[in-house]
Amino acid sequence: MTLPSPLTVLHARTLTLDDPCPEAGAVLVGGGRVLAVGTREEVRALAPQAQVRDHRDLLLTPGLAEAHIHLVSYGFSLEQLTLHGARSVAEVQARLAQRTLTTPPGTWIRGGGFLLSELGLSEYPSAALLDEVSPHHPVLLYSRDLHLSWANSAALRAAGIHGGTPDPEGGRIVQPLGCLLEHASGLVEAAIPAPTEAQYLAAARAGAADLAARGYVSAHTMAFEPPEAPRALQALADADDLPLRVWACLPHGRLGLARELGLRRTPGGLFQWGGVKFFADGALGSRTAWLHAPGYADGSGTGIPLDPPDLIREVGRETLELGLTPVTHAIGDRANTEVLDAYDHLRPLAEQRGVRLRVEHAQHLRPADVPRFRGLTASVQPIHLQADGPMIRDLLPQLQGLSYAFKSIQAAGAVLAFGSDAPVAPPDYRANFAAAISRVDDAGERLAPAEALTEMDVLRAHTRGPALAAGWADEGVIRPGARAAFTLWDRLGGHAQALVL
Repeated sequence: MTLPSPLTVLHARTLTLDDPCPEAGAVLVGGGRVLAVGTREEVRALAPQAQVRDHRDLLLTPGLAEAHIHLVSYGFSLEQLTLHGARSVAEVQARLAQRTLTTPPGTWIRGGGFLLSELGLSEYPSAALLDEVSPHHPVLLYSRDLHLSWANSAALRAAGIHGGTPDPEGGRIVQPLGCLLEHASGLVEAAIPAPTEAQYLAAARAGAADLAARGYVSAHTMAFEPPEAPRALQALADADDLPLRVWACLPHGRLGLARELGLRRTPGGLFQWGGVKFFADGALGSRTAWLHAPGYADGSGTGIPLDPPDLIREVGRETLELGLTPVTHAIGDRANTEVLDAYDHLRPLAEQRGVRLRVEHAQHLRPADVPRFRGLTASVQPIHLQADGPMIRDLLPQLQGLSYAFKSIQAAGAVLAFGSDAPVAPPDYRANFAAAISRVDDAGERLAPAEALTEMDVLRAHTRGPALAAGWADEGVIRPGARAAFTLWDRLGGHAQALVL
């Protein structure tokens, strides 16, 4: 064969994730592709003039992938007020008061990362608590799961929200005023000045650069963002300024426009439209995850269903006809049942189109639903187990055994694809390794220890799994023809460095 030039030989202990040759000592790369894999002697003989990079003290694997992130929102969050780790309302107030000192009066302050349970709250907090430290800035703070927001009075006034404002469809305005659940947050978001095109580009660049610096080579960005967000990523890709390969999702409400534009799955390049996003329910921390009876142990009900199963089934069929992937957020056990029911109707068409249906999160399951994950992608986030463990014991004691049931759904025949849901949680693969293997939560207790995975399981779920979910035959594996996108490790699950040639 004719070899492209220049050529590079990588010397490293290599885990290929390619069954015929699971380990190797060297990889030959040229033209952005893997050309050969084998021993150092075998590869050197193929290209004796190639440049050699000696990484024999490191471990080489397929490149890390982040399978669930809101990439541009994550980029914006890097400049926003962080409330991760806040353990009381007083701590939230202190952090907010500090931010007001450097923010001009009247300017919006946005932030997030708190959990009601970590703040020691059993009820939703009021706007008055934020007014105490920020009367002159409109404030909107998001819970860690992004399914609840907490606004001060200035923000509510700007949005025209008062005690008599009716709940929007798929949302709830909590009384006394302050918290907004699900789609109700959009009422306040609509009052915030829209970022400029330059700000979107800067956020896209910041989010992508942060991921690449952490060792990631690709990302799946979800659709819970304005259309300007993926547009900014496309602009970076067109300018050859995107350090990651990106698989992007449309919200299902924009599928009609996509059809008119002739949008279909078009692999190639660093930016690709691939999925269409649905939301079956909310989230655990906001008490909006959709549950089977008896629901939440604190008596707060059975959650909030969002996109109806009939809509998922009908629009999911249109999605598949375009060769795109239905991607559905489902956290509660009832939500997962309903999504699996809808997907049963879609399976024949999905198989015909060569598309793997996706469930995002799949956090709480009934035993009868586990086998139904066969052939699906379970896009899951082990890092969330750490904060959710104590809440699960308090709120969902009946579902502990099959919460974050990674081993069971993998054994049922699902492809695991790991991510973080950033900015809900930081895109920290080390936390995913730790949570999936140890099952230890923030209280120091093990949640469903029988669901623990091995290091190699986690590596596959952070590399090959996302590639299969995106339909990328050339990623998540090291073999001839694959993309030359790798991660170098000091040890598996330790420090990582992206290497894209």
